[in-house]
Amino acid sequence: MSNFGNNEAPILGGEGRSSDVGLDAWVYTPARKAGRFAKWRNPIGIAGAIIVGFNILIAFLGPYIWTIDPNDLVAMRLQSPSWAHPMGTDELGRDVFARIIHGSQVSLQVGIIAVSIAFVLGVGLGLLAGFFGGWLDSALMRFVDLMFALPGLVLAIVIAGMLGPNRRNAMIAIGIVIAPAFARVVRGAVLEVMGFPFVESTRALGSSHSRVMARHVIPNIAAPLIVLVTVYLATAILSEAALSFLGLGTQPPEASWGGMLNSARSYLDIAPWLSIFPGLAIMIVVLGFNFLGDGLRDILDPRLGPHVGGAGKK
Repeated sequence: MSNFGNNEAPILGGEGRSSDVGLDAWVYTPARKAGRFAKWRNPIGIAGAIIVGFNILIAFLGPYIWTIDPNDLVAMRLQSPSWAHPMGTDELGRDVFARIIHGSQVSLQVGIIAVSIAFVLGVGLGLLAGFFGGWLDSALMRFVDLMFALPGLVLAIVIAGMLGPNRRNAMIAIGIVIAPAFARVVRGAVLEVMGFPFVESTRALGSSHSRVMARHVIPNIAAPLIVLVTVYLATAILSEAALSFLGLGTQPPEASWGGMLNSARSYLDIAPWLSIFPGLAIMIVVLGFNFLGDGLRDILDPRLGPHVGGAGKK
């Protein structure tokens, strides 16, 4: 008699080992799929991506939707928010909403360029230190430690003050200040990858340094680099706002969120919207990049998130 009528799996041979393997496969496959896709259902990361995407849309499409020039005197000074000017006007009669939109363009430009400078400097130093080690590692890491010993904002103020107060020099200063963080993380990741058996085998077979770096080291440190870039975009935007607030970043009459906060200090009691809207813009964008960085870390780090073995268990 067949046992199919009893809703039992057929025995294919042996002592039931084949049927057990089949049942385990049916349980394991959905569990593995669930574990694979569960990491992408990350609420914090999704919220950060939405905020960052919205900011990018505002920066690129905002001037075409809200066509008022941010430097034009379009109304009476210090008007409260209205339908004509949703965020009011500033002390000169300029539209605050138009200036917020322009400030989003400035923040993205500064963040991308400053982080690119830090990426090139930091990744270069970290790769050299971690790959070659020895006296080169010691010398480069002592230089990085010296940079870490100085307060970041103070160092940025010193560099921007020496180079001159403008946005280009502010981006250079921010990039130099955050480069040591990239160098330290990249060095640690390279040291971990260099201990992997496949890297040791490749070097033992006589592969050149450039080939080992390009084919094995750099692809295996991409995940922490992606997370680091995302997090330090927020740091760069916040640093630019601080430098502009101090008069060392974007110069008037060009709009920047930090510069708008600086101009609003004298009107806090009679026109609070001048400080509320740029402050909210800085807070939301920085929070969005931090959320996105946390989400990407959970997704790209295999040591975090749901495990394959326990994803299907109840």
